[in-house]
Amino acid sequence: MKLKTALLGAVASLAFAPMAIADGHEGERGRDGNVNIIYWQAVSTLNPYLSGGTKDIEAASLVIEPLARYDENGNMVPYLAVEIPTVANGGVSEDLTSITWKIKPDVMWSDGTAVTARDVQFTWQYCTAEGGGCAQGAKFANVTNVEIIDDKTVKTTFDGPAPNPYQAFVGHESPIIQAAQFAECLGPRAPECTDANFGPIGTGPFTVTDFRVNDVVQFAANENYRDPNKPAFATVTFKGGGDATAAGRAVMETGEFDYAWNMQLAPDVIAAMAEGGQGVPVSAFGTLVERLEMNLTNPSPDVPEGERSTSAAPHPFLTDARVREALSIAIDRELLVEVGYGQAGRATCNLVPAPAIYASDNTACLTQDIDRANALLDEAGYMMGSDGVRVNDEGVRLSILYQTSTNAVRQDFQALIKEWWSEIGVETELRNIDASVFFGGDPGSPDTFQRFYADVEMYANNFPGTDPQAYLGAYLCDKMPNPETQWQGENINRFCDPAYDALWAELAATADLDERGRIGQQLNDMLTKDSNVIVPLVDRGRVSAHANSLGGVVLNTWDSELWNIADWYRIGE
Repeated sequence: MKLKTALLGAVASLAFAPMAIADGHEGERGRDGNVNIIYWQAVSTLNPYLSGGTKDIEAASLVIEPLARYDENGNMVPYLAVEIPTVANGGVSEDLTSITWKIKPDVMWSDGTAVTARDVQFTWQYCTAEGGGCAQGAKFANVTNVEIIDDKTVKTTFDGPAPNPYQAFVGHESPIIQAAQFAECLGPRAPECTDANFGPIGTGPFTVTDFRVNDVVQFAANENYRDPNKPAFATVTFKGGGDATAAGRAVMETGEFDYAWNMQLAPDVIAAMAEGGQGVPVSAFGTLVERLEMNLTNPSPDVPEGERSTSAAPHPFLTDARVREALSIAIDRELLVEVGYGQAGRATCNLVPAPAIYASDNTACLTQDIDRANALLDEAGYMMGSDGVRVNDEGVRLSILYQTSTNAVRQDFQALIKEWWSEIGVETELRNIDASVFFGGDPGSPDTFQRFYADVEMYANNFPGTDPQAYLGAYLCDKMPNPETQWQGENINRFCDPAYDALWAELAATADLDERGRIGQQLNDMLTKDSNVIVPLVDRGRVSAHANSLGGVVLNTWDSELWNIADWYRIGE
């Protein structure tokens, strides 16, 4: 009974709300022509189960949808489902071991066929198929079965009480895919299904008409979309590539594009662009953290392929917690914020900076301490060489390959961090990779952030909604990318601690919201403060831009930025 009461309280706190509607702008579908979107990280696939890259997941959200997602306030709203299941309405079992979803009767795939419970069941089977590797595997970590009750009803069963049963099939990272289209794409065959991965059949407001990988995607309004008056736009041109500067200018200065994603630019640069008068920047804070990931495995090309960057080959020096701590405290985070983000950034030591109940009071890393960093490396047995690089008695040099995606702010961060690390005797080679490749998820590419053929890498991501359970579940031992999983998996630094796995399981079984907050903070600290396996740098506000003529845009940091594209419209037309 305590579990039920706690869940009811947690569910009530989410304040389930209806979907946003663009009042006063109803009319014929496709009435506003084309909308131009630019994501300077180009799209590599439209299958979010084969990519952890935000640009791929958000582009796919125009086509494929989950049972429920989150609005701009973090409230859960039904999409393909009739309602949000709860204990109160009978959708969540009294013992919290199952959740039953009812699919809306009028929801159809873009090919005109009905969405059924089989499609939901198949999505689970697809992501958990042996040998397949699923970029969103943490969403299904505690699911033991997905059962078809009838054509429009599906029941998910968990391995124990699940006080937060809204992981699988909720949010833009866990959409429903069509069973008929992906039937032959299970397990190792998943990346081979090019037609399905590049042109999924969906339920969303748009369908794919043309896809040029790492370049441009063309979409058209879905004639079988459930609202006959939406979307207002007949087509979407989704351009990728270039950089954040060019994207911002294309919206705010030249008016060539209507929407630009992720203006990862210095604040004065954004302000100057806004003076162009064609568009405006929009921003909001959520859970997006720019951080360093430490590779606990050996990425050296001297290690045999198949063992390289896997648990079979431990890293020669980043397995030492003292080295990782030294690298962290040598960094001046406040200066990084000033240089890179201004008011759109906050220095942080947390992987999970929000909601407040999950945010640890971890602040130790905020003070740069070069002296202590040097002392830690002395203690670890690395002495300064004549060339200014530390080496231990076994001849292991503190030499780091530090990689990230190509972006002006990130390259500024790299240069600053390299300089600080040189002050403590660490040699650093900088590498930047085109974002379309880095975040692409191609199992054949050596340059993806999942494969992690470097010592340290830097990027940012976040989690949908307001509960970090699945996000923290990404660092479970069985979530490591490796050749057997097609290099898919969220645990990219190959962190494995049975105590962490056990505590995460406790989080998954805990109903009391305050207790969930306490456990979440502890898991955060195990990854950051206690181990420095993850080194957070900046809690980043999301900054994008849209044309003055584009209406209906509601920036959402808890889901896809394009979550309500069906409500967008052209002002004055």
